[in-house]
Amino acid sequence: MVPVLDKRGRPLMPCHPARARELLAKGRAVVVRYVPFAIRLKDRLIEESSIAGVAVRVDPGSCGTGIVVTTDTAQLDHATGRGHAARRGLFAVELIHRSAQIRDGMKRRAGYRRRRRSGNLRYRAPRFDNRRRPPGWLAPSLRHRVEGTIGQVCRLMKLFPVVEIHIERNSFDTHALSLGRETLSALEYREGTLAGYEVREYLLEKWHRTCAYCGATDVPLQIDHIQPRAHGGSDRISNLTLACGPCNQAKSARLVEDFLAKQPERLARIKAEAKLPLRDAAAMNATRWQLWRSAAGLGPPVHAWSGGLTKFNRGAHDLAKSHTLDALAVGELPDRTRIVRHPAQVLTARATGRGSYARTRTDAYGFPRLHLTRRKKHYGFTTGDLVRAVIPRGKYAGTHTGRVAVRANGCHSIPVPGGHAGTSHKNLRLLQRADGYAYGTRFEKPVEPRSIGS
Repeated sequence: MVPVLDKRGRPLMPCHPARARELLAKGRAVVVRYVPFAIRLKDRLIEESSIAGVAVRVDPGSCGTGIVVTTDTAQLDHATGRGHAARRGLFAVELIHRSAQIRDGMKRRAGYRRRRRSGNLRYRAPRFDNRRRPPGWLAPSLRHRVEGTIGQVCRLMKLFPVVEIHIERNSFDTHALSLGRETLSALEYREGTLAGYEVREYLLEKWHRTCAYCGATDVPLQIDHIQPRAHGGSDRISNLTLACGPCNQAKSARLVEDFLAKQPERLARIKAEAKLPLRDAAAMNATRWQLWRSAAGLGPPVHAWSGGLTKFNRGAHDLAKSHTLDALAVGELPDRTRIVRHPAQVLTARATGRGSYARTRTDAYGFPRLHLTRRKKHYGFTTGDLVRAVIPRGKYAGTHTGRVAVRANGCHSIPVPGGHAGTSHKNLRLLQRADGYAYGTRFEKPVEPRSIGS
């Protein structure tokens, strides 16, 4: 469905794409935004329209978040002659976070600063004890999840008449997840994995005092990360193993799958002992309340629902597993309520940021090697702007639409079939300013609607 605004820019009920094309062809509407596509009527006010209102449903995730605009209406079943409530999905957005890039950038910056300080000073007293964090503080990668989700909801509120917001506020039992079980006893919660052990003693008994990679015994053993920290591995006890000195040096920061590619049986045994990191579950636990509080300040009433209810609704209506379909199933579905429609095409919004504050490019050791210009806008364009390029001649002659990458000499780069092409800024026409996201589309799996009682 296409968002529609009145002549003063206030949101009306969305319309079908065919209706939007008709309004544009007759000159009754103009395009106000290309991604997501939205139109504004030139001859109607909100006071002259009937607005039922829509709901925004959010399924937050660690790497991506699903956001769906829905409406609940009454529908008559012609087969039985009985009426029932129907939920329709009007618009869907899959927000892809860049938390991993933020985390890696913070680590890289910390490494550069640590090297500069240790390289110039013999000793420097720590200062982190004097820096207190305010209540409700979140790490930048976690704050990005909250602010990115709230930002997308605010954008939808400017395009749709939102009257209520539904958010899945789920919590994860990381202790039970680490043991691969759903529930634990009170004694297991109190004791934990290392009850009565030290880390090294625990690993010696777990791996039978042998090297996990070659099976050597009666040799000095070192503690090694199965999933290297350079590849996202954690310091959890389940990600640690024992290795002899030569194996530890040979493996280094390589993935265990590459190191033991010729020993599939030993690789399978090690991976059976190791467990997946719980970083995603911990991120969801840390941000769920902050996301709910931020949404409550937007204006419309906010309703929080459990992940178990979302899973039940999704299974009752045979919905595939995806963030957007999960968002469609968020919230209570009264008896005989059916999900009769979902957006077949999903708008994907990948967070790309708005550039870097750094004025230099660094080499592998953190030393500056290239100075960057302080200007981000050149000849009226900024990297990430949506433009239409009309190239008059050459290999890529024709009309192309996409995100531009600016250059200081005025010969900007635009995407073309098969790569990128450089063209003068005089051949470009601005369609939409960059907003920190790269947009695309994907198709949703079909849904076979049926009532919950069937």
